[in-house]
Amino acid sequence: MTNRFFTEEENRLNSQFLTDGYIVSDVENKDSLKRIRDKIIDITSSYLGDQIIDCSSYLDNIHKRVSSSNLNELRLQVFHQINRDDWFRESYYKLARRLLDVVVGNELAMQLRVNLSIQLPEDDSSLLPVHADAWSGDSPFEVVVWLPLVDCYGSKTMYLLPPSSTIGLHEDFGKSSGKSSEDIFRLIEKDLIWIEIPFGQVMLFNQNLPHGNRINTEDETRWSMNCRFKSLFSPYADKKLGEFFEPITLRGASKVGIEYELPFSKNLR
Repeated sequence: MTNRFFTEEENRLNSQFLTDGYIVSDVENKDSLKRIRDKIIDITSSYLGDQIIDCSSYLDNIHKRVSSSNLNELRLQVFHQINRDDWFRESYYKLARRLLDVVVGNELAMQLRVNLSIQLPEDDSSLLPVHADAWSGDSPFEVVVWLPLVDCYGSKTMYLLPPSSTIGLHEDFGKSSGKSSEDIFRLIEKDLIWIEIPFGQVMLFNQNLPHGNRINTEDETRWSMNCRFKSLFSPYADKKLGEFFEPITLRGASKVGIEYELPFSKNLR
């Protein structure tokens, strides 16, 4: 994809998104990343009654402090507290603001709450079977900003089916009727990309592509966050504006247009 109205960098990023289905880059605001991670560590350590010695490895080793039976209680505790803070979603947006501007647009709607995933080693209770969000009622105009809070690699990360392979899957999708998500995973397993993302980077990916995770067989816990963004004026599906999404970057001209009424229309009331 080459557009003469785009800069060379904008053309490169859009082409990468269309070809690969995702873009991994360094976070754009390191202060925001530190604030988010520090807050999550603070909530977690307070909940568990821990005195932290080494912040850099605390989240990686949380499986030594919590079991799969009470993992969801911890996750919900962190999820609710972090989403209650006024600064949090703004900080999350700042991690990939420029990337979102280029790929999605500069008038955005953002998910009202940012999701949190915690996956302990060898735990099958936090699996996300292969799926594409658009299959279950999400707008195809949405993208996901995925943030690792620890280094994510091997089975400790997520997988994605590239656009070229997804086309083939869709063309033969009728053959998958009645099959389980595990059957579909086995069908596409050889074509999947396991995306390595160290802490300090962020990923924007096409949620219309099949993706998910598997049992984490590494000896560290995975912590990641994800949030949907879309162009404010693009079509919505099951997740509506005001219910699931909120406008965050409405520009002046759009605000004027939304509020404008022709003067003679007022006299006809």
